[in-house]
Amino acid sequence: MTFMSAVPSDKIQGVLVASITPRRSTEVTIDFGAALELIDFFHDHKVDGIALLGSTGEFPHFSMEDRARLAVMAAKRSRVPVLVNASHSTLEGSVSLARDAIDAGVAGVLLMPPYYYRYDQESIRAYCLEFAEQVKAPAYLYNIPFFTNELQIQTSLDLLASGAFAGIKDSSGKWEEFAALQKLAAEREISVFVGSDVMYSRARAAGAAGAVSGLASAVPELMVAIERRVRSGRDTKVLDAHLNDFADRVLSFPLPIAIREAVAIRGIKTGPHAIPLAPADSRRLSEFGSWFRAWLPSVTAACKSV
Repeated sequence: MTFMSAVPSDKIQGVLVASITPRRSTEVTIDFGAALELIDFFHDHKVDGIALLGSTGEFPHFSMEDRARLAVMAAKRSRVPVLVNASHSTLEGSVSLARDAIDAGVAGVLLMPPYYYRYDQESIRAYCLEFAEQVKAPAYLYNIPFFTNELQIQTSLDLLASGAFAGIKDSSGKWEEFAALQKLAAEREISVFVGSDVMYSRARAAGAAGAVSGLASAVPELMVAIERRVRSGRDTKVLDAHLNDFADRVLSFPLPIAIREAVAIRGIKTGPHAIPLAPADSRRLSEFGSWFRAWLPSVTAACKSV
């Protein structure tokens, strides 16, 4: 196969928010009005980009039609680059979603291995290369083994070395894998984004292009403040401690429930969670909400001091 250049003319860097997806009550449909309000909220907090319909965005819940419509609306609304996750359980579905998003004017698309069913690395490699051949637009690999088939590090390196992809969002959380990806990025025009928020300050200082951050959906100012400190060579320990505290509490719930709860507390309609919580978890989530309301002002103040 031969590939067109997968590198965007203007490389995306910094904090890209992995956005939640608001949905309507009693319907499995996107609340587009709330989604646009959320985009405005991210703009107000000076993020560098927005990534839609990833794992934090709960993309498996929504129809292809809703996903395509959100890409169109976000591309028109956003003043920063937008990436859209085009992943699907079939090649045809992924290609269709990617073409619709690119036609809408987004900056690029994300592609994870086909989900739910287990595939070996050779089949995943073939799937990704065929996707790139058919889409011919800036595409970023999306490795998130917590939820689906893993892109093993050698598979990622081989795919990136092929020239078919603009980069990768790596949510493995493994520093040694990030280091291998970043070594390749230093030799080629590709971008490595980390998906593990708590790795961000260290990874950015080591040359990462940025983060695709789920936590930034709820606290964009915190991730942006860390980004500014890293860029200027200043210490991030205080802000990292706040981020780690938030991450620990969020990860005590199934993703992205606590993130959605925090976004709702900040005044954005999020709609219902995907499933009802058990009584004990509902109580814990209420306690999390009380903690978040008390915690947020001190974090906001720390971010303003940057």
